[in-house]
Amino acid sequence: MKKNLISIIILALLIVNIVLTAIMMFSVTGTARKTSALVDNITRSLNLELTSKGDAGAAAVPMSDIATYDIEKMTIELKRGEGEEGDPHFFVGAITLSMNTKHEDYKTYGEEMEAKQSLIKSEITDVISSYTAEDARNNQDGMKADILERIQTMFNSEFIFNVAFSDIIIQ
Repeated sequence: MKKNLISIIILALLIVNIVLTAIMMFSVTGTARKTSALVDNITRSLNLELTSKGDAGAAAVPMSDIATYDIEKMTIELKRGEGEEGDPHFFVGAITLSMNTKHEDYKTYGEEMEAKQSLIKSEITDVISSYTAEDARNNQDGMKADILERIQTMFNSEFIFNVAFSDIIIQ
């Protein structure tokens, strides 16, 4: 009789334990979901990104919605470093802008990028010429981010979401 009574008590405690664990899981899951939503709202209101800036736009836009605008090879003189003398250094390379075709501003600006090419080149030249040769070699991602920011500011839109370099030479 004692063994059966102890077995019944253990069974009752197991059932109580399972019920309390289930209650705790439901309350923690709800709280975690609310906390995640709060963090998302805060980052959205502060305009923070949870991923790196260079990869965020590219990952969010499917390949079928990407149009590119290629700017032929540009030769841009780089800023001289402190105390640097001798021949100037140059950045030579082609630049590609990636555009989201589903963005509402693409119809306004994206289809007539050729007309804005000189303005875009001017912004690119301003950014790249502010870098020294060493900075340009070591911080290409920063240079791309600066160019992207300047072009997005120029158009007052984020339909251009990525800048890529190709065939670059820094000498």
